[in-house]
Amino acid sequence: MVHAFLIHTLNAQATGDAAFCRVLYSRVFGSERSPDDPRPHGPERDRLLRKEQLLAVARQAESACKLLQQASGRPPVDLLQASDEPISLHDAPSGVFRLRPGDPFQGAKVAVWLGLLSLGCVLVCEPHENLLLAENTLRQLARLLLEHLKLLSSGSNVLLKADRIESVLNHFLPQGQLLFLNDQFVQALEKELSASLSR
Repeated sequence: MVHAFLIHTLNAQATGDAAFCRVLYSRVFGSERSPDDPRPHGPERDRLLRKEQLLAVARQAESACKLLQQASGRPPVDLLQASDEPISLHDAPSGVFRLRPGDPFQGAKVAVWLGLLSLGCVLVCEPHENLLLAENTLRQLARLLLEHLKLLSSGSNVLLKADRIESVLNHFLPQGQLLFLNDQFVQALEKELSASLSR
């Protein structure tokens, strides 16, 4: 089960300042409420808590991307520069990191992340989840977001495309469930998705 999906800004410059990281889109599939939690619950408190948790995950994903870039020995790439050339998802930086209980969620989670120029995409999963399937799903989602929503084209705005992102997630990550997808099923879902996005 996927707990959350998020898209955040990604600054590849090794400044060490995580203040520039912003969550542009998020969707939470699971609940953090626990009957044992003594803190008072309310819609506003829960919303702020979710916002803080997802920002903490986005900052860790950005840090992991910076570390991977530094470890690769390649010169820093300006990830904020959009390009008209197609992006190879095979070469995109990606990784996995564990989130301990209480940091930032009540229970342990695993985050699978992928960097795409100036954007990062993260799936926050339960610790027992199939990580290879989660990574393949994340790459599939990123490919669809690039193709159908042109998220990296100049002047694009993730915030204005939330309904289209929701449509992609509803088709390929229904209610946070990871699906085993073969090529024929993916093609059928893509046709259905294209028809719904063209309306």
